[in-house]
Amino acid sequence: MDGDEKKKAENNSGEEIENSAGGENTNSGENEQLDFIMKSGGVISKKDGETIHCLTIVGQIEGHYALGEGQKATKYEHIIPLLVSIEQSDEIDGLLLVLNTMGGDVEAGLAIAEMVAGMSKPTVSLVLGGGHSIGVPLAVSAKKSFIVPSATMTIHPVRMSGTIIGVPQTYYYFERMQDRIIRFITDHSGVSEEKFRELLLRTDQIATDVGSLIDGREAVEIGLIDAAGSLSQALQELRRQVEEKRGGAPAPV
Repeated sequence: MDGDEKKKAENNSGEEIENSAGGENTNSGENEQLDFIMKSGGVISKKDGETIHCLTIVGQIEGHYALGEGQKATKYEHIIPLLVSIEQSDEIDGLLLVLNTMGGDVEAGLAIAEMVAGMSKPTVSLVLGGGHSIGVPLAVSAKKSFIVPSATMTIHPVRMSGTIIGVPQTYYYFERMQDRIIRFITDHSGVSEEKFRELLLRTDQIATDVGSLIDGREAVEIGLIDAAGSLSQALQELRRQVEEKRGGAPAPV
């Protein structure tokens, strides 16, 4: 190896060491954040001394059984440990839960909703597109919920596919499951049980099923969702909760 080749090799070696240490590789931080978003469906945002974890619930909520290929899914075994981590972290000040879901596994969705409702950290939910079926408990699980006017929410009774044994015990199970969901929704929102059951059993809105399809404006009117708004309003409310938790003067809503 002559002098020029030796010098070139030393320069390349130095560049590799510097890049591996993150010295001049300006894309490493962006790549790590993108990788985090792809794996967890969330992103951590920092501004003015506040750190917010934004978590998305999209597609169908996958529970005890894996969904087929080609279906967008949110896996509850990923979300639940992540919620524990957010609750335990001293660096995270609040959680923004963004929903665009068609529903899915009832017990998995209800489990996630209970986890969010049980958090001591400031929490805000935002429904974009749709918060259907078991997505309704998820939407109301936060300390304050928002919905964009164009979003919709489908309210219908518990359904099950596959082989069902037609005995009284099966119908009792369905009734108890439905009661659990209704109790959670009415406990964490302003809608009355009477109104929610009325929407649940309507026969004039869904062609192949009973239930109701309501938009953002109707969801707020009946008290199911706290307020109409989009991202800026949701973040403003979350910052207000963070300031209140810190003991400072609450920011104006």
